[in-house]
Amino acid sequence: MIVRDRPSGLRLFFILKGSILSRIWKVLLVNTAVAILVAIAHGSLFNYKIIVTAIPFTLIGLPLAIFLGFRNNAAYDRYWEGRKLWGRLVSDTQNLSRQCQNLIQQPAPVSASLGLTDIRVRMIYRAIAYAHSLRDRLRNAREASDLSGLLQEEERRQLGQSANGPNFLMFRMGADLGQCVREGRIEACLAASIDATLSSMVVVNAGCERIKNTPIPFSYTLLLHRTAYLYCFLLPFGLVDSIGFMTPFVVAIVAYTFFGLDALGDEIEEPFGLSENDLPLDALCRTIEVNLRESIGDAVKLPALAPVNYCLM
Repeated sequence: MIVRDRPSGLRLFFILKGSILSRIWKVLLVNTAVAILVAIAHGSLFNYKIIVTAIPFTLIGLPLAIFLGFRNNAAYDRYWEGRKLWGRLVSDTQNLSRQCQNLIQQPAPVSASLGLTDIRVRMIYRAIAYAHSLRDRLRNAREASDLSGLLQEEERRQLGQSANGPNFLMFRMGADLGQCVREGRIEACLAASIDATLSSMVVVNAGCERIKNTPIPFSYTLLLHRTAYLYCFLLPFGLVDSIGFMTPFVVAIVAYTFFGLDALGDEIEEPFGLSENDLPLDALCRTIEVNLRESIGDAVKLPALAPVNYCLM
């Protein structure tokens, strides 16, 4: 995710970091080159004058702009829903830590020094591992994050063999909570509140997977791609007779807008990737880890992730 103040003045036109231009410059360059050739030939192809009025472009341009807007709104809804789900996970993990420390009865006060043998510490550390595992799953990470120190060795080995890491960890959470109820460490009515928090974390997992595995219908995206390309590449023939040598400049501006909106929708449609405009899942996982480690007095002090070259991952 790009994190920077909005530039002003001429700087606005020379910023490349975070700009969609890096994705569309090739097709934009080709489109502008075609417009230059059309302007030089004055709309003629093999000595045959191609006459196209501005009327078709007026009729098509407005619906195309509206549909691109609708499609980008749909893509941004997916991006924003993903951010809300991860914000919910941040609050759920904090609630889980508070509930485990205050509702589960143990002889000694909770402390990271007790290690993973203490069921409260184990559940809190497992919540950190849950966030990391969910991030890796959403990003199709080939190598899972190093969770040593957060999980017991046997549990970490089983997690590596699991087809659904977050689901495996949640079942282990439920097993530990059930053990606390059976051993009388927590009353059943109080355990229900912890179970509700765990269920909320499962909802976050399911919501993120729904976004990841249900893209915007391909036929809708394909129609917009084709229409935008046809419109921009035919536009020089409709403008050359009226604006002459200015045709390439106007075409470049219009093509930048349409190609840019089209590419931007593609980029934010899948918000869990590693591109510059995707959600900063690494930073969110670090926030969860910092909060939960601090809540139990962990000696490990991790700094919050900061943007690198204006990019927060």
